[in-house]
Amino acid sequence: MDLSLRHRTAVVCGSSQGIGLGIAHELARLGAHCILMARDRDRLMARTAELPTPEGQRHDCRVADFTDTRQVRLAIDSVTSETDVHILVNNTGGPAPGPIVEADPAEFARAFEQHLLNNQTLVQAVLPGMQKAGYGRILNVVSTSVRIPLRNLGVSNTIRGAVAAWAKSLSNEVAPHGITVNNLLPGFIQTSRLESLIGSIADTRGASREAVAEELRREVPAGRFGEVREIAALAAFLASPAAAYINGTSIPVDGGRTGSI
Repeated sequence: MDLSLRHRTAVVCGSSQGIGLGIAHELARLGAHCILMARDRDRLMARTAELPTPEGQRHDCRVADFTDTRQVRLAIDSVTSETDVHILVNNTGGPAPGPIVEADPAEFARAFEQHLLNNQTLVQAVLPGMQKAGYGRILNVVSTSVRIPLRNLGVSNTIRGAVAAWAKSLSNEVAPHGITVNNLLPGFIQTSRLESLIGSIADTRGASREAVAEELRREVPAGRFGEVREIAALAAFLASPAAAYINGTSIPVDGGRTGSI
């Protein structure tokens, strides 16, 4: 099975920590030249220096705050002015928890810009290089809420669904160029995002974080939260030549929690 990403360049968003950083590590292990993108310059530079270099790669980074679409545009333009991009991982933090009936309409607009509009900006910038190479992998880290909405995540559920629909439309248009578009749907992965969700639920109920965490674990047939490396492994496979015929899919990584076929 051909998993080599030698001579491939990957831009990984939201990659100074969590799932994004885990994905960058796996892509680098397969030989990709990785360009990390996030807002914390110091952390970003430190994480870039820690990436593996089995093919002698020289990894790089770009600073961009995904709440500012202009910064994202400038960052990706600086990348594509220097190199073609073959792998794009769209990943950024989700909207704050809360019931949809209490959400201010402006929250939807901000989330739409942060997620879908930035994704579109990034894709339009990297597509020429992918088309030239006849090889492209666009991976979107979304959520299992595109299958079944999650409690207390009203704005997030809405925006994640929009991103999934956008990705499916995109996958149909770019497939003839050897480019695939797939969504990764993380369930309860042990990250700061999950800790924030647990904390929000605990505060709302007046319960302990430990009790809430145990309740969430019981929802997972595997009986545990996932690890970052487990979703990163799927991302690395989908980015590889071996996954060339997998396109337009949304794949849960959730220990069996999502209650749909």
